[in-house]
Amino acid sequence: MTGLVYGLMALGLSVIFGVVRVVNFAHGEMMTLAMYLTLVAFSALKLDPLVLLVPIAAALFVFGYLLQMGLINPFINRPEHSQFMLLVAVAIILVNVQLIVFGPDAQGITTPYSFDSFQLGPVIVDAAKVYAAVAALAVSGALFAFFRFTLTGKAIRACADNYDGARVVGLNVKRLYALTFGLGSACVGAAGTMLMVVGDVTPAIGPAYTLLAFVIVITGGLGSMPGALLGGLLIGVTEALGGVLFVPSAKSMFAFGLLVLVLLFRPQGILGRKST
Repeated sequence: MTGLVYGLMALGLSVIFGVVRVVNFAHGEMMTLAMYLTLVAFSALKLDPLVLLVPIAAALFVFGYLLQMGLINPFINRPEHSQFMLLVAVAIILVNVQLIVFGPDAQGITTPYSFDSFQLGPVIVDAAKVYAAVAALAVSGALFAFFRFTLTGKAIRACADNYDGARVVGLNVKRLYALTFGLGSACVGAAGTMLMVVGDVTPAIGPAYTLLAFVIVITGGLGSMPGALLGGLLIGVTEALGGVLFVPSAKSMFAFGLLVLVLLFRPQGILGRKST
């Protein structure tokens, strides 16, 4: 269940890289920003995170759109190390602002269904994780439909396939890049909202989520949207089995072990394509 939320988080990273060709090294920090926004809105308005999903995703969309238009676009054609330094700087700023505003202590929320569960035969499933997973699937489905069936989505795919061709036919590539970065940020915003249902937040977990997103997209195939969801599901299952069969502290070891196996036997990722 949690792996599907991880997949939604990684889906945002995969969308951004697949179109803009920029690796968002502030991805996890944007996740914690969404989690803190959810925490504040829940505390102030007493709204369920399932209700807050849309406004928080919209807020992260605006943040990502403005970040791309104002800061990242000038770096699109610069060397990759310049892009790396820029986004690492953004990540460090986000972490420290969150530390100043919210402090270093872990914070969480309790919903009316936080301790509910469903029993499916011999299996007991956490209700909060079920709701989070269903919401993640719904957002992922909406994103797939947007890219598949809308004119704007097709224009974004055209930019990803052929940058020069998209400019020749008159597409506003910079605006479409900003829209794509906003959509990727909205995915991470929705995922952050859902993660608040199943866990706590501290500023320090931002880099860990960034690393986890990279593990997922590399496992599934960098730039592949279905691969991001599949990678998230596999990492979630691997962590769960590792925690149950051994000790909870060992779950990350098994997730990275899966990454090593994928890199050894299928370097392009499970659903990735070989470069030509």
